[in-house]
Amino acid sequence: MTVDTDVKDGGAEAPKLTFRRFREGETAADIDLEEKIFQADHSYKCPTYIHKTPPCQGSCPSGHEIRGWLAIVRGMDKPPTEDMTWQEYAFRRMVKANPFPSVMGRVCPAPCEDGCNRNEVDDTVGINAVEHYVGDWAIEHKLGLGEPAEFTGKKVAVVGGGPAGLTAAYYLRLKGHAVSIIEANDRLGGMMRFGIPGYRTPRNMLDAEIDRIIALGIDVRTNTRVGRDVTIAELEEHFDAIFWAIGAQKGRPLPIPGADAPNCITGVEFLDAFNKGWVYQTAQKVVVVGGGDTSIDVASVARRLGHIKKVNPKDNTDHSQVGYTASDVAGTLRREGMEAILTSLFPLEQMTAAEREREDALREGVRILGSVMPLEVIKDENGRAKALKMAKCRMEGNKPIPEEGTEFELECDIIISAIGQMGDLSGIEELDNGNGFIAADQIYRVKGREKHFAGGDILRPHLLTTAIGHGRIAADTIDHYLSGQPMEKRPKIDVHHFNLLEELHQRGLDPDPYDHMQKRGTSEERFAIHNYEDRSDTQIIPHDELFKGHFSYQARAKREEVHIEGEDVLGNFEERIKRLSEEEAIYEGNRCMSCGMCFECDNCVIYCPQDAVHRVPKKERAVGRYVYTDYTRCIGCHICMDVCPTGYIKMGLGE
Repeated sequence: MTVDTDVKDGGAEAPKLTFRRFREGETAADIDLEEKIFQADHSYKCPTYIHKTPPCQGSCPSGHEIRGWLAIVRGMDKPPTEDMTWQEYAFRRMVKANPFPSVMGRVCPAPCEDGCNRNEVDDTVGINAVEHYVGDWAIEHKLGLGEPAEFTGKKVAVVGGGPAGLTAAYYLRLKGHAVSIIEANDRLGGMMRFGIPGYRTPRNMLDAEIDRIIALGIDVRTNTRVGRDVTIAELEEHFDAIFWAIGAQKGRPLPIPGADAPNCITGVEFLDAFNKGWVYQTAQKVVVVGGGDTSIDVASVARRLGHIKKVNPKDNTDHSQVGYTASDVAGTLRREGMEAILTSLFPLEQMTAAEREREDALREGVRILGSVMPLEVIKDENGRAKALKMAKCRMEGNKPIPEEGTEFELECDIIISAIGQMGDLSGIEELDNGNGFIAADQIYRVKGREKHFAGGDILRPHLLTTAIGHGRIAADTIDHYLSGQPMEKRPKIDVHHFNLLEELHQRGLDPDPYDHMQKRGTSEERFAIHNYEDRSDTQIIPHDELFKGHFSYQARAKREEVHIEGEDVLGNFEERIKRLSEEEAIYEGNRCMSCGMCFECDNCVIYCPQDAVHRVPKKERAVGRYVYTDYTRCIGCHICMDVCPTGYIKMGLGE
């Protein structure tokens, strides 16, 4: 790895990363390449094309085939029909794993980008930003989700209309099953609607993505709570399978003395009330205890609401209640500046909240205290919290240890605990595993209960994209169960993979039928896919299998963000992230290194000293089928593997 400098506006220099396999004058061994050729042919190896999963896909909880739709964005993978735009083709590929590209392109913390091999060259590919662009384009052009398969005669109840439930309903309906979503709230969306503020998930975009799922012919029953309005026994009587996706709707209170004060609430309660049109009481000093993304949302929303100085006479100002209803959450009430303090057990740089969200909160006036722990809620004579006693702390694993003599108090009007969540299983206690959650196995079957399945936060609170992945996999498990062929094992790398046979089929390039007669010299036959091996369900390709020297420095095209300073945040609920332009999205697609899959660079054709590697005839080309090897000319020199930027070529086969 070398570091150059890139002169920016104003003369400031920024690091510019490039990659070289060897330093100037160095090679892998003290022999020249000509000698290497003659030595290497002793192995009798020839190139074979090995498909592996790129780290972006391997780390995506929803299972996106990211490399696949970036290949479409860059123009390498062309739409199968002339009347289809690349945006529609990319969208179709996206929703094979995730039906919420617009929402997730905005709010997902993008673990895919953390593992991106491009980080070894310059900077990660803007995967999240491209997804955002394509998701919005699909909504603006009113794209649907296709047609369901023929009705199977099976009926599935999906309890909960959040990301896991909606995703499972989508895939089950596509497979031809009748699906009914049973939702306790008056609207669908779950945490996407009631747990995340609208300036992060614009409601018109969320509604559009939900509506196209429901348009597949899914029955929706809102304001219906299982355990109150309908029993588990009734579900079992009327449905062939039940998928529990009820989320983690209860926040965890602070485990300290005094936390039972009426103005000590949880982050889940706060965000739920805010997103349902409630504004909290006239709190000028808010303390949020947490450190994760939810705590950032709580503090940022509280900062936007500000301190309400004047209220309408019809509004409820009884401080004994959580809040009061207002006719317009975002702006009808006059607000004055308030103080929002967020505390975390961990130091600032180790908080679990996304760095971007943390930086936005600081910029917007939220004060963040790291390495501190709550000790006690200090109450006034009326039993209400007036301060939170804290101390500096150090962490031993996940256990905070207070530092003696560092105690201090934070004055407050309200304390919000955002330290974790659990399920609300009232009325359905028989499903409780003893910890406020439902226990399920690795393929999302509820333990000890036939026809019951579960996914999302009710198993373990995590990311929205994790819940989407649960819904996708659970739908497949349920489909196998309903077909009488229950599944017992999933792939090691359980994401949506590129399928070469599907790619050939959509191009009309299916292999010829096989007569099952033993043959020799099959390289000339057309019933087989030659010198290709698919290892994507078990192997992720690391960066050291790529020839990274092929890639030059390309600065990342970052989305423009609206940064709001200090008091300007009061009452401001406008979206903060702007999407890429089409040109910027294509640019980011071109930055993808296509790890584990040929991206048609021609290096192997150009550098083969024996002229043994050739392009497949143009009319027979497809993704993954761009070159072939003439084995009568190949001497096994390995050069094609050495210069393959994507790591797609390995030496194998043999004579």
